[in-house]
Amino acid sequence: MVDRIGNIWGSRTPYPRDGLWPVRVDQALAEGVAEDDVDRWVQSACVLCSNGCACDIAVKDGAMVGIRGRAGDLVNHGRLGPKGLFASWQGVSHRDRLTSPLIRENGRLVECDWDTAMNRIVERSQQLLRERGPLSHGFYTSGQLFLEEYYALAIIGKAGIGTPHMDGNTRLCTATAAASLKETFGADGQPGSYTDIDSCDAIFLYGHNMAETQTVLWSRVLDRIAGPNPPKVVCIDPRETEVARHADVHLAVRPGTNLALMNALVHEVLARGWVDEYYVKAHTVGFDELKATVAPWTPEAAAAVCDVPAADIREAARIFGASERVLSTVLQGFYQSAQATASSCQVNNLHLLRGLLGKPGCGILQMNGQPTAQNNRECGADGDLPGFRNWENPAHIAELADLWDVDPLTIPHWAPPTHAMQIFRYAEQGSIEFLWISATNPAVSMPDLARIRKILAKPDLFVVVQDLYLTETAQAADVVLPAAAWGEKTGTFTNVNRTVHLSDKAVDPPGSARSDLDIFLDYARRMDFRTLQGGPLLPWDGPEDGFNAWRECSRGRPCDYSGMSYGRLRGGSGIPWPCNEENPDGRDRLYADGVFPTDADYCESYGHDLITGATVGSEMFRATVPGGKAVLKTADYLPPHEEPDGRFPMRYTTGRTAYHFHTRTKTGRSRPLNRAAPSAWIELSPEDAQRYGISEGDLTRVTSRRGRIEVPARISDIRPGTVFAPFHYGYWDDGGSPGEHPSAANELTITEWDPVSKQPVFKNAAVNVQKIADGAGPAPAPTTTASRPASGSPAVPATTGVGGEASESVGAAPPRFPQAIKGAPAPAGKDGTR
Repeated sequence: MVDRIGNIWGSRTPYPRDGLWPVRVDQALAEGVAEDDVDRWVQSACVLCSNGCACDIAVKDGAMVGIRGRAGDLVNHGRLGPKGLFASWQGVSHRDRLTSPLIRENGRLVECDWDTAMNRIVERSQQLLRERGPLSHGFYTSGQLFLEEYYALAIIGKAGIGTPHMDGNTRLCTATAAASLKETFGADGQPGSYTDIDSCDAIFLYGHNMAETQTVLWSRVLDRIAGPNPPKVVCIDPRETEVARHADVHLAVRPGTNLALMNALVHEVLARGWVDEYYVKAHTVGFDELKATVAPWTPEAAAAVCDVPAADIREAARIFGASERVLSTVLQGFYQSAQATASSCQVNNLHLLRGLLGKPGCGILQMNGQPTAQNNRECGADGDLPGFRNWENPAHIAELADLWDVDPLTIPHWAPPTHAMQIFRYAEQGSIEFLWISATNPAVSMPDLARIRKILAKPDLFVVVQDLYLTETAQAADVVLPAAAWGEKTGTFTNVNRTVHLSDKAVDPPGSARSDLDIFLDYARRMDFRTLQGGPLLPWDGPEDGFNAWRECSRGRPCDYSGMSYGRLRGGSGIPWPCNEENPDGRDRLYADGVFPTDADYCESYGHDLITGATVGSEMFRATVPGGKAVLKTADYLPPHEEPDGRFPMRYTTGRTAYHFHTRTKTGRSRPLNRAAPSAWIELSPEDAQRYGISEGDLTRVTSRRGRIEVPARISDIRPGTVFAPFHYGYWDDGGSPGEHPSAANELTITEWDPVSKQPVFKNAAVNVQKIADGAGPAPAPTTTASRPASGSPAVPATTGVGGEASESVGAAPPRFPQAIKGAPAPAGKDGTR
């Protein structure tokens, strides 16, 4: 029996370079349930990180009672991480679930039936469309829905209503992944594959704490490290993460200085002659500008800015330049920091300079943070056009109009799609008066939370929230719709390396909860959205109809699903796109031929200036980028907008822990996960703790120009001058509002975003730290992850779990949400005056 809370990554199964990752099947069942007791196992894949691990759901007496990994799947070879093992089913099989719609009456949320709730939504929607037009409507969605649901929502927004105001919380975690791929290669879609871990000689992790964000993928890396011919590991992260502890080089950069480091790495690759000149000449443009930009960025110059040794920068560059096969992965440490897209594009540039693409072990994974973020981007619910079409290309608009049988002028394309930060700004200003939020919790996840709470509470903003639980955001809604969860509906979704999985319905949702697809289709029918021929805009009867419609939308585009079907996705492994006549079993890696989707008539984007965000435009793109060539995009380093000063002397950054996902809506309702990381904390270096007179577990107050949090301190191996806080913790299990001791990390973060990807900057803010009370014991931070106590610190009890793969108990649930559904008090401003 293995404790998968204390031992996050499970037992090792070493294997050699170019070998096959051995199978290890992980499993968890409810207390008292044995394998023989399970009535049936239902195919699915985990939705608690972006890895997309295939699994089977255990069903007994009509309820989910456990989970196991699918041995034959190429993504995980049977493995599951702690969140997948425990929260996937425990987090939705909980007594807190919403089971009936709610509407706001006299300032209070009360239960009602579906007709009442949907009629209220439709009446307000139709009224605003008559009086104000489509720009009055905004949609903010998730990285948790299924492909079919995103596509339905995209058609509703773009062809039914005609609003550009659509985005998802994928903007917070994955927008830079898409932007950097578009800028360099002309279209979204990961060039690399998870199988590159099997073959690489070196792996670079840029701002990517893979050990906690994608635990199963890190298990794969650990097994390569434990085997013959282990890869070199280079880690860029200000914290001493588990990745850093295994790294040959750890570059603990000062937050906000990623681009200075990347410019130095490119400088060294050029200066040392580690360039495939033939590949660069044959397959890229922009080399001279790149060379000129990085010329001043010697290792010494970058060391002065990043506060890391110049010798370590040289060694990292040597590993990249001298290794035959390199895999690069990138995540939030780059995406949520200053100059996010420019920094991420330099990762692409390194691979292009060496010609390290399309071959085993030679890949780029501009990672996603959420399990279905890729589908949001593909289907257009994040504002992009479905099928990676280009909003600046009239022919692409015409394709969609023909596909949907609508007037091309209905589809918004006169300006860029509205990103999430701007959607909330328009709601703040009053031009958006109808905001539909599905499967996400911006009252905890957005930056500068005090501002977001005020926006959601505006009396003239009609808020619809579609979710599993009465989240902090749902409490501010005018209508709350109970949605079916994972395992309670059928649909497909796509992971980071483009692998598509089918998740079949295992059990019925509780009460009258409905799938997100059913809710969207119901809204479309009630709104009577029609095609030019007079038929219903969305004539689907269920998810398979939606998938088949999507296959046609994707046909001939980079994300081609036309060769897939529900039948093909059942039973075996997931299939990576493109899957079509040319690639009947999908394609593991992209760009092996050195031909990129940059043809001006085909590409998803004409690109942007990386400093200002201004679009390049069709005319300039056609004049400067020959079709089929990748673009070596570059920019010079600029300091972050908010730097430490005398009043706020520390740098503040946020991130994840292995035991929770997003705002804990599901993981916080799993006893073993909640017990492993029950409440918020901050991390300080020993040097800073001594300077401020703070000991392990002391209650601290961290303040920025926007707000404060009051949480215990963990003295950890973070770089001096930096404060870290996990962003998962809100207030749903503590009364629903900040209260006496606010703990949501985003009370402090800044309203600023990258000029190209529009991704908020969560990892650069200036703060002050002070002790406000002695601690009653150690901080609640896990001791098994990057938050473990600093070496040499006083002993802190280790994080412990319960049971193992085959016997995990659900146990006692966390306390029920303290406000009853009927009669729940209204947030400020939602006073029933409408």
